[in-house]
Amino acid sequence: MESPHLQSRSIVLSRSFPIKLLITAALLLLGCFAIAHSGSYLVVNQPEKSDVIVVLAGDHNDRRFWRGIDLLRDAYGQHLQLDAPAESLYGHTYAEQASSFIAGAPGIRQSQIAICLVTDDSTFAESSDVRRCLSRMQPAPRSVLLVTSDFHTRRALSIFRSCLPQYRWSIAAVYDPAVFGPSWWQHREWAKTCFLEWQKTLWWQLIERWHP
Repeated sequence: MESPHLQSRSIVLSRSFPIKLLITAALLLLGCFAIAHSGSYLVVNQPEKSDVIVVLAGDHNDRRFWRGIDLLRDAYGQHLQLDAPAESLYGHTYAEQASSFIAGAPGIRQSQIAICLVTDDSTFAESSDVRRCLSRMQPAPRSVLLVTSDFHTRRALSIFRSCLPQYRWSIAAVYDPAVFGPSWWQHREWAKTCFLEWQKTLWWQLIERWHP
């Protein structure tokens, strides 16, 4: 015959098992929810009317540029600054190609657009080039509207707010279904973009922002 001590222990174990099962199931559901929404978390789209619009480098199919132009036309900024890498392609820098493109684009007031030469392909390094270009503007801007790809918006906004706190920042997202969608698991390219952006986001939050 089983002793009272063993009986009470078995009762406790039988009662605790469903609780552990429920906790495990809840954690799994929470994890699945977090993973499913990890793509949409990267996106921030809250443009505000500002003194200047800055289109970040790394454009895909000119989408960032035209989104910046649309915002300029809608009076979200008085001037537009287009970041262009200093690297060259077929004998011309990206900045030179951007200048030629702007000169030939219809319906654009070129006096409102300036090109900022960026010397590195990281957003953290680009913030230094943006600081240099903004410091040359007269009158000095106080607010800046960033334009970048949707998956890049949260990290970019965090970087610029941290590195250039003297300006008021907002951001506009540029959508490109060929590169990214919040439901990242639906396409291989979307998944690659999501995982890479999360890697960069964690690097910024855990390492880069603490080593200026």
